[in-house]
Amino acid sequence: MPRFYCAQALATGQSLFLPPGAARHVQVLRLQPGSDITLFNGLTESGGGEFDAKVVLMGRSEVQVEVGAHHAVQREARLPVHLAVGMPANDRMDWLVEKATELGVASIQPLMTERSVLRLSGERADKKVAHWHSVAIASCEQCGGNQVPGVHPIRTLNQWLAGQVPPPNPLHRRLLLSLGADTQAVQLHARNTDLQQVTFLSGPEGGLSATEEQAARQAGFEGVSLGPRVLRAETAALAALVAFLV
Repeated sequence: MPRFYCAQALATGQSLFLPPGAARHVQVLRLQPGSDITLFNGLTESGGGEFDAKVVLMGRSEVQVEVGAHHAVQREARLPVHLAVGMPANDRMDWLVEKATELGVASIQPLMTERSVLRLSGERADKKVAHWHSVAIASCEQCGGNQVPGVHPIRTLNQWLAGQVPPPNPLHRRLLLSLGADTQAVQLHARNTDLQQVTFLSGPEGGLSATEEQAARQAGFEGVSLGPRVLRAETAALAALVAFLV
């Protein structure tokens, strides 16, 4: 059944017009009055989960639906895993956001680092973040997730590290993907079933500089390795997520 994100409060028996993005998607799919769909909004005050719904009116630019039964189903990861990543160039960041969402990432922090090829600021940066949020929504609609991961505003690595406060307890771990010698296998951390939260920091093409790695370690990040192979920036970030989320 087609699933659509609707960023507003939902309740059984409610009649509403879908937001423009979802309405366009319904029209592209050529759904008709009487078609059954699923809605989700990620809002805990609406009960989370997802709602049955039925298309009742198809207009030229508007789609009206009636909200049906609520289902308290969640397909989110047990462990909140946050990804801070030096943005890979071209369309590879789109791919990374899509796949990280499919795997169940809790949030994504795009970063500019010393070796970053992709550099954005101002209106261009805002538009990119909005685009990546749309990519995450589409991925949730496809994969069955009911919580859209947050895509935070673009920051430089130094700005982001300056805002990192000490974790509230040792079960909130900060892990740095590194090719350095003083690292542990990421699997050693993944086997720790007591962990309550993980934040991964991963570099762009070419990785983080030695200075940046040192700054990350001073901010409480521990070096971890994915093994002897050198992976592409977007592959390394996803491999780290897989170790904890699959």
